Amino acid sequence: MSCTTLISPTDLADHLADPEWIVFDCRHQLQDPAYGHRVYAASHIPGARFADTKTNLAGPIRPDTGRHPLPGTDGFAAWLGQQGVGTGTQVVAYDDQTGAFAARLWWMLRYLGHEPAAVLDGGLARWTREGRPVSSDLPHPAPARFSPRPDARRVASLEEVAALSKARKGVLVDARGGERYRGEQEPIDARAGHIPGAISLPFAGNLAPEGTFLPPERLRERFAGALGADPAGSIHYCGSGVTACHNILAMAIAGLAPGRLFVGSWSLWSKDPSRPAALGPERG
Repeated sequence: MSCTTLISPTDLADHLADPEWIVFDCRHQLQDPAYGHRVYAASHIPGARFADTKTNLAGPIRPDTGRHPLPGTDGFAAWLGQQGVGTGTQVVAYDDQTGAFAARLWWMLRYLGHEPAAVLDGGLARWTREGRPVSSDLPHPAPARFSPRPDARRVASLEEVAALSKARKGVLVDARGGERYRGEQEPIDARAGHIPGAISLPFAGNLAPEGTFLPPERLRERFAGALGADPAGSIHYCGSGVTACHNILAMAIAGLAPGRLFVGSWSLWSKDPSRPAALGPERG
């Protein structure tokens, strides 16, 4: 049976030698692009490949994109094949940010029709806390063929977000921290604030104090209470389309229809000064 949302360290450890299971290290820091490569080279879960958020999980930035646009489908599929991911391969992603970056790879695989993908619950911190092995050895993947089947229903365009914001129909969900949503600070993007009409559900609220995801029933309460009767109509964004995937994953864990991702997110919306920005704690 494949894992499609979360996996525990115990279950992953049982499959480290399984050639049909492939692990990706997704560690990244926005302010230090070389961080992931550096810490991966020092140590990682044995056999793990490295997935770079900026070069593997995102494409080139253009005037009409946010900071982490999706890579081209063919190129991303070719990279996955080079890493050994084929039809039916169980993929496990982890990071050291409680799933904030690993969830991006999980979402991208689901977007391309690959269901057996999961995030390591608790990430590398939990793995090492439990005394499990790490290695600095680099893997030598046997190439496979990855056949992408993009599902356009999983993404929302800038035009759709603008229309929803204006009409106040449906629900826009902002996954950033409350201080950025309210416009109290903006360390990265062009302007502070949030898309008018969006509600604030920071992705950190999906987590227990020890860094693992909340139980499904708690996540169901969180999202069903905020999104109402039609969670599938929700559109999720963050700064650049990365941590919003954490909310989409949390909804899947809860057994809810996960809604769609606005890939450009606030970094795209805020580029154009003619687009409105709401400030404060209330719905804009």
